[in-house]
Amino acid sequence: MLFVLATDSVKRSEALCDYLEPRLDGSDAVLAVNSQRGGDRTSTEKLDRGEEALSVVERRLSGIVPVDTRQVVRGNDPTEDVLGVVERYEPDEIVMGIRRHSATSKLVFGSVAQDILMTANVPMRVVPVPEE
Repeated sequence: MLFVLATDSVKRSEALCDYLEPRLDGSDAVLAVNSQRGGDRTSTEKLDRGEEALSVVERRLSGIVPVDTRQVVRGNDPTEDVLGVVERYEPDEIVMGIRRHSATSKLVFGSVAQDILMTANVPMRVVPVPEE
């Protein structure tokens, strides 16, 4: 199976790896994706945090299965980037982490995981990420 992991932080990557690691076997593969908008909206620190998040996935899972990582910086919304990766690579499953949000924060800020869940035609696992 091919799993697409969408991550934006070390903590999220750790949670996704904790979930996925015991479920993987040698016939599986993982493609980890970090989406950044780019331009004025993305600082060097955000890009570095995205690379760190991808490094966690590679370090944790590459001894078990092939792992490919992609940091996407195209000026798109993360939902659009993740869905583009899903369309291109046709994974068997998407694995994403979510944090608890209040009803107000969801309404104001939206939810990438929720948008992908409502749009993707691929099974999806949603993994809780511990509060920071």
